[in-house]
Amino acid sequence: QVHLVESGGGLVQAGGSLRLSCAASGRTFSNYVRGWFRQAPGKEREFVAAINWSSVTYYADSVKGRFTISRDNAKNMVYLQMNSLKPEDTAVYYCAANTLNIGYSTPALYNYWGQGTQVTVSS
Repeated sequence: QVHLVESGGGLVQAGGSLRLSCAASGRTFSNYVRGWFRQAPGKEREFVAAINWSSVTYYADSVKGRFTISRDNAKNMVYLQMNSLKPEDTAVYYCAANTLNIGYSTPALYNYWGQGTQVTVSS
């Protein structure tokens, strides 16, 4: 059975940093797109960042220049380094895997999801 497990969330002051990790088990995802999404209360799940099998990266405009996605295929891990955090970054952050390798920013294209980790940024 496939599992994606996020860690690293927490409470941080505005301007601070957090590093999220996502561990995958049950299958390897080295040849597939991995992504991070987030969902704030009362809002739809939105794309944050993605990385493909060649480590080409994609970012939402709202996080570009502040967040960095990376992957370690040997460990079946993906990471999200978040710097210069803002209160509007507060959300539950989800990691996902897209074994269709079609697109990168649409949640419906991702077929494996973690349970999420809460990130709260105080002003």
